[in-house]
Amino acid sequence: MSETLRLRVQSFAPPVVAIALFAAAWEIGCLAFNVDEFVLPRPSVAFASYLKWQSAIWPNALQTLMTTVIGFGLAIVLGVALGAVIGYSALMYRALYPLLIAFNSVPKAALVPVFVIWFGIGTIPAILIAFLISFFPIAVNVATGIATVEPELRDVLRSLGASQFDIFRKVGFPRAAPYFFASLKVAITLAFVGSVIAELGASNNGIGNMMVIASSRFEVPLVFAGLMVVAVMGIALYAVFALLERRLAAWAYRSRSV
Repeated sequence: MSETLRLRVQSFAPPVVAIALFAAAWEIGCLAFNVDEFVLPRPSVAFASYLKWQSAIWPNALQTLMTTVIGFGLAIVLGVALGAVIGYSALMYRALYPLLIAFNSVPKAALVPVFVIWFGIGTIPAILIAFLISFFPIAVNVATGIATVEPELRDVLRSLGASQFDIFRKVGFPRAAPYFFASLKVAITLAFVGSVIAELGASNNGIGNMMVIASSRFEVPLVFAGLMVVAVMGIALYAVFALLERRLAAWAYRSRSV
């Protein structure tokens, strides 16, 4: 086995084994305690439901993916912009940070009925909830990365004639890259949560809407099949941002196994 192949196996084997053990424990536990499928379907039953209903699942899954990506994209743009402003200016940091925390403390599910009143039932409420729930970690991490440049480094750069904007542009913003990519991996999973929450009561499409319909028909395995699809999409996008982090911010880590 080549060294490259061995490293890839070592990288992928632990999560694959952990997922397999989790699924096996779930399956065996349901069989051992004779848990009704209506209460908690076994993974094999949920997968069989997925195979049965995949023609209906994937159009809804793609709708959820679309709303999540759009909301997440808005969160990246506005989160980076606000994080840069807060991290650049100590005055803005003191002024806006408490407001940002207060805003994030508002339960996003409570905003769904408000968005329905404003925009009606459809895609827009799901996009907005996905945006709001993923915006905070991006803004905070970017601000933290920029604001925590070492004072000694700032003093050295100022003694060399660098302005505050030069320090921000050449040191602060690049230094925030590891924080930024770390926030993306967290925020993308939250964006999926926001989309599904909104779809539960504010959309005629999407995995959340499908789960509501399946629950009303007492098809609990189909509900779990939808959850499995959302989990797979979340893992896939998480892996994409982890790869980008490894490629674009590997300098911030002593080991390449980010």
